[in-house]
Amino acid sequence: MLTDTAIRKIKLDQRPQKLSDSGGLFLYVTPAGGRLWRLKYRFQKKEKLLSIGTYPAVSLKEARAKCGKGSAEARPGS
Repeated sequence: MLTDTAIRKIKLDQRPQKLSDSGGLFLYVTPAGGRLWRLKYRFQKKEKLLSIGTYPAVSLKEARAKCGKGSAEARPGS
């Protein structure tokens, strides 16, 4: 699981990085330094990707809360 300190200390690379948290939530770090929260989930046997927001505009705590809401909305019959 990610921590706020670990996110702030990320070193940039030439290739994009995916740092996973839990439940399909991950932080996508671009080579230019952008940090984007994303949620990977499955709906009707297809993999989907939901963008949650950018870090630090959306904190780790907020991203986890939105992740819970997003996955509930993605479930069929909800």
